Amino acid sequence: MALNTLTLAERGQRIGLRLITRAGSLPMLHNPDIRRTVEHLLYRGSRSAFVALDAAAKRSFPARPGRGAPTRPTAATPRREFDLTPTEDQEMIRSAAAELATDVIRPAAAQADTDRAVPESVRRAAADLGLPLIGVPTELGGIAEERSAVTSSLVLEELARGDLGIAAALMAPAAVATALANYGSSAQQATYLPDFTGDGLPAVATLALMEDGPLFDPLSPSTTATTRGGDLVLSGQKTLVVGAEKADLLVVSALVDGAPRLVIVEAGTRGVSVTDDPAMGIRAARTGRLVLEDVVVPAANVLGTTEDHLDAVRRARLAWAAAACGTAQAALDQLVPYVTTRHAFGEPIARRQAVAFSVADVAIELAGLRLVVWRAAARLDEGKDAALLIANARQLTARHGAQIGSQAVQLLGGHGFVKEFDNERWYRDLRGAGLLEGVLLV
Repeated sequence: MALNTLTLAERGQRIGLRLITRAGSLPMLHNPDIRRTVEHLLYRGSRSAFVALDAAAKRSFPARPGRGAPTRPTAATPRREFDLTPTEDQEMIRSAAAELATDVIRPAAAQADTDRAVPESVRRAAADLGLPLIGVPTELGGIAEERSAVTSSLVLEELARGDLGIAAALMAPAAVATALANYGSSAQQATYLPDFTGDGLPAVATLALMEDGPLFDPLSPSTTATTRGGDLVLSGQKTLVVGAEKADLLVVSALVDGAPRLVIVEAGTRGVSVTDDPAMGIRAARTGRLVLEDVVVPAANVLGTTEDHLDAVRRARLAWAAAACGTAQAALDQLVPYVTTRHAFGEPIARRQAVAFSVADVAIELAGLRLVVWRAAARLDEGKDAALLIANARQLTARHGAQIGSQAVQLLGGHGFVKEFDNERWYRDLRGAGLLEGVLLV
C-alpha cells in the first residue's frame, strides 16, 4: 500500500503532542530535571515544525573556535542498589520512541526496505522528538541531562522494533553527535554540533568503522592516516556505510601513526568518493562503500584518543545488540498470535509440542540477550568496565539473533517466505546485527 507522507508527518507531530499532553498530568513532572527535558522536547518540536527545510547536496562546516574545555555529558546518577528498572524519565523517552516505532516507522518499513530509502517525513518525526540528540548534553543544544547508555539502548530497542533499517538510518547521525559530545574538543563541538542541534533535520552523518574481510578487526583497520605537516592524509575503504551517498559528515576509523583513532572527514573533501554497496539486510539505511584516496584533513580533525576509539567500538557493538532486541521482539510479537490462531488438523499449531518449544526458545533467547544488554549499559553508566558483558552481548546477538529470525520464518511456514509478512525482512536484518561495526552508539 502506498504511503501518504503527509499523514506520516502529521502522525509524528501527534506523537509529540500526545506525549506532552499525557505527561502533563503525571507526578514525574514535579521533578524539575524531567520537566526541563519535556519542555525542551516540546520547544524543539514546535520550532522545527515551522522551519522550511532546504535539501542541500552537501553542507559546509565553517571552523569555529572553541571556548575553553569541551563540554561533556554529566555522568549518570549511580543507584544505591542493583536495579535495571528504567527511571521515570527513561520510561518517558522510551514511550515516545515506542509510539514513533508503532505509528510512523512500522507503516513505512516495507516500502522503505524496497526503496532503500527512509521517507523524509519519518526523519522529520524523529527529529521533532529530539531522539537524534539523546547523547548530546543540554548545554550543547541536545536533550541529555546525563550520559546514559541505558537510555540510548532503550530508545534503539524501541525504534528497531519498528524497523532495524530505518532505526539505523535515523540514529546514525545521533552516533556522530554523541561521539562529538563524548570525545570532541571544544573547537570540534563548536564547528560541527550546531548542524545537529539547529532547526530542521540534523546533518546526515555516519560513524564508518566497517571494512572488507571475514576476520576484520575494528581495532586494527586497514585505513591509514599519515602525518604531513599540520595535516593528515587518509587512504582506505569503508564498507556498509549507512547513508554514505547523502552524508555531509563522516567519522572514520584509521591507523594514525600506527594507533587506531577516529577522524572527522567532511564528505565534500577532495579524494572522498562513494559507491553503492547494497546489503542483505538494513536496506532502508541504504549502505554504501566509502573510498578515501589521499584525503587531506587538518590534524585537528582527530577525534578523541586511542582509548576513545576503543570505547566507541564497544559502545557501537552494544548498540547493535540493543537494536537486535527490538527486532527480535517484533518477530516474537508477530509469532505468538500467529501460532495460537493458525489451525492445522483441527487445533491451533501452538498446541504442537515442537511449535510451543520453538516459540519458548525464541522468548528465552531474547530475554537473555536483553538482560545482558541492560547489565552492560548499566555498568557503562556507573563508570565500570563492561568489556566482558559487551563481548557477551555481541556473541549472543551473532548467534541467537539469526536463530530467532530463522525460527520466526520457519514457524510461519509459507507466510514466512513472502513479503506479505515482515518476518523475512526481520530475519535479514538480524543476520547482520551481530556482524556490523560502528554506525550506532550508546
